[in-house]
Amino acid sequence: MQPIYAIGDIHGQLERLQEALAMIARDEHAGAPIIFLGDYVDRGPDARGVIDLLMQGQAEGKPWVCLMGNHDRYLLRFLENPRYKDPNVSRPLIWTDPPLGGAKTLASYGVDVSEGRAIEDIHADALEAIPQAHRDWIAGLPRLHETDEHIFVHAGLRPGVLLNYQKEDDLVWIRGPFLDWRGDWGRLVVHGHTALDVPMLYPNRLNMDGGAGYGRPLYPALLLGRDAFLLGPMGRVRL
Repeated sequence: MQPIYAIGDIHGQLERLQEALAMIARDEHAGAPIIFLGDYVDRGPDARGVIDLLMQGQAEGKPWVCLMGNHDRYLLRFLENPRYKDPNVSRPLIWTDPPLGGAKTLASYGVDVSEGRAIEDIHADALEAIPQAHRDWIAGLPRLHETDEHIFVHAGLRPGVLLNYQKEDDLVWIRGPFLDWRGDWGRLVVHGHTALDVPMLYPNRLNMDGGAGYGRPLYPALLLGRDAFLLGPMGRVRL
């Protein structure tokens, strides 16, 4: 079985990402591909640093695949329209509203997001501050990655829909219909998006979002077929 690593939602936590990569570097399969499951921005303090690190790793030829998350897409939508409200959010919110955390991302690029500033002024500053290379990188992120044993995706899949016909909104936003489904996908679906206290393996899926966006650790997983092992400071723990 080809070893492969997965890292869940990072949410601007650069130090946690560096720790997760160090855990992988100490593992016996270090050098195997790493799949990052999206949501590199928002809530944490250094979204810019996270993107810089991931872009640099890919530029150096590391076998890293970075998928798009809903927060990453929201950044692009904000740059197109600062008052954009994604219909998939449970209530009307623009990207800079506190529950979404976009203001933390902008601050990491040096944008003044002080309370009371007009959203149009913040938007104008964001267009100048966020490098085009970062925007292009986010826009080009794949929504899915497949191996013989796995389907990697940020949020999940819609049951009853063939993989080639899955909609992007579901791939980056879906929850209930996917999380509640008990059927087998033919391969293990590895996803993030729905925060838990710690990554958890289910019969048909592996949720890798351990809540780093809310201050919890960012633990990577080693996948050997459908077997999953969480890496931590003391080594591996089988899920």
